[in-house]
Order: sequence, then structure tokens, then C-alpha cells
Amino acid sequence: MSVDEDGAAVAGTAGSGSSRPRVVVGIDGSPGSRQALVHALLAAARRGGDLDVVSTYAIELYYVGGAPLDVPDVASVRDDQRERARAVVEEVLAEVPVSGVPGIRDVAVTLHVSAGPPAQALLDRAEGAALLVVGSRGRGAVRSAVLGSVALHCVTHAPCPVVVVHPAPVVRQPPRVVVGIDGSEGSRAALAAAIDEAARMGGEVEAVATYAPADSWTDLATIAVPSHEQIVEGLQERTRKLVDEVLAEREVAEGAAAEIAVRAEVFQGPAADVLVDRAGAADLLVVGSRGRGAFRGLLLGSVALHCAMHAPCPVLVVHPRDRRAGAGEARSAPAVTYR
Repeated sequence: MSVDEDGAAVAGTAGSGSSRPRVVVGIDGSPGSRQALVHALLAAARRGGDLDVVSTYAIELYYVGGAPLDVPDVASVRDDQRERARAVVEEVLAEVPVSGVPGIRDVAVTLHVSAGPPAQALLDRAEGAALLVVGSRGRGAVRSAVLGSVALHCVTHAPCPVVVVHPAPVVRQPPRVVVGIDGSEGSRAALAAAIDEAARMGGEVEAVATYAPADSWTDLATIAVPSHEQIVEGLQERTRKLVDEVLAEREVAEGAAAEIAVRAEVFQGPAADVLVDRAGAADLLVVGSRGRGAFRGLLLGSVALHCAMHAPCPVLVVHPRDRRAGAGEARSAPAVTYR
């Protein structure tokens, strides 16, 4: 497997005009972007798709008396960035095939190097893509923040699902995908994506619903307050119904296991805190970009933002408009078991 630049891909069987699903990833030389590259390569292989690797550089001019103090050699800067990016990609390409993921050697990899802000370059390249992958933090000015500015911008504005890769993900057997459910359109899309991801990984899904007891004064003589058991049973039943509805609307990726285990779990507490806690035993956390919370009018909901910032595993943020299968993916419906 090799890498081509800014044109027809040669690292596999598909060329630049291929209809295969396309995964986009940004790299900047940081450890976080290297892990994002590994995640993106495996995601492309599981989708039977190809990989676009995006690397950018900045040209900074400093002016004194209305004239630039020093004019950089743009061609030299571009060539240096290209060589650095190519070296990282080729190192990962030499290591990842030992993972044994089917199709890993057939992924066509193309390197795109350009000047300008990295977030905008990634968003432009993500048009028509099946997935955008970013590291949680890079080499930018806010790299000490919990979530870098590039990751935040991409999660908020990308035209496709976005995975934020956090350091040191742990692979479990079987892989576990946790997804947050609240009955909103965003969580429906997240559930569909979680089932697809579990099918590609040969894993299982944990659908998590949460509730918080009401803390308000009421006339208990005039209303019936449901018991804890009734609340849990009701939420579990609604979650299972939602799973059945989503599977009736969507088909799961070809080549997935014939049976996918979907476990409906109900927990008491704030949704964001519960999901981050459950993600500690997961390989992937999937959330809708907006839910039923007080901030659902924002481009990125408070629960999705909290998870993208604090989850210990990769986080896939799905927008409601992304309720579609990846381009070029054949589908077949699996059986689902509850436990």
C-alpha cells in the first residue's frame, strides 16, 4: 500500500473517480492526529472505501513600515510540509495492515497538502464524504484545551458524520458501541449510525437512555407519581421500540455479523455524565449533534459537546441530515437480539 498526492489514488484498487465511500482525516504531526489517521484507515477499510489525508500549512507575513519583513519561500514550505505528511502516512501504512482488518490493503490513500486554515480545508474535503476523522487536539494555539479548535469547528459544521479520536483507545472483544438515546431525531440518526458501526466492527451496541427525577412541588393527592421501576421499564420499552423502527428504515452494512446484540440500558443522572461514564468501557461513543435539551437550537448540543470533549474513547457525532448510507455500500438487514 502506498500514497499518492492531490490526484488519482494509487494505494489500492480504486482511482479518483471511484464511487467507493470516502473517509477524510486531518494530520498535523501531533500524536493525536496520528491516532486519528489509524482510526480513519481502519474506518475506510471497514466501509470498503478510500482515504483522503489532509495536511495544511500557514504562510505568515510580518510587516514593517508597510512592507513585508521577510517573504517566505512558499514552494519550499509546501514541499517540506508534504514530505513530513507523507512520512507520517507511510509509517502508519506500514504498521496498520498487521491489524488484520479485511480490506485494509485495498484502501486507496490520497494526500492533499494546501495552504490555509486546517478546519476549512477539512470541511471542504468532507463534502460528499462518508466520514470525517479528527484528533481531539493538535498543534494549534489551543492544544492545551480539552477539545481543540479544529475538532470543535469540524464537529459543529461538517457536512458528514465526524469522529473525534481521543488518545489511547482500548480495543475490546467483542467491540462495544455506546449510543445515547432520548427519542429526538438526532438520537435516531445516532442509533442508526451506531448499529452500522457495530456491524462493521463485529461488535455490540449499548443503547443508553437517562432520566432525572423531577424536583418540583406538586399536589401529590392529584397526580400519580411513577415508581423507579416503572420509569426504567418505560424507557427500556421506548428504546427497544426505537431500535426496531430504525432497523426497519435502515439496512446494516454488508459483511456484518448475522446477529447484532443491542442492549437497552437506563441510568439515572445527567445524560452527558452518564454517556462519558459508559464510554469508559466502549470502543466508540455515538451521539446526535442535538437532542431534547435546553440547547437544542444550537449547531452542536451541550451533550454532544460534553461527550466530544471528555469521553475516553473515540466519539462519533451524527447530524440528523446524515441519515443515509455511505456511498457505494451494499446493505443487508441483520437480526437484533436484546439482552
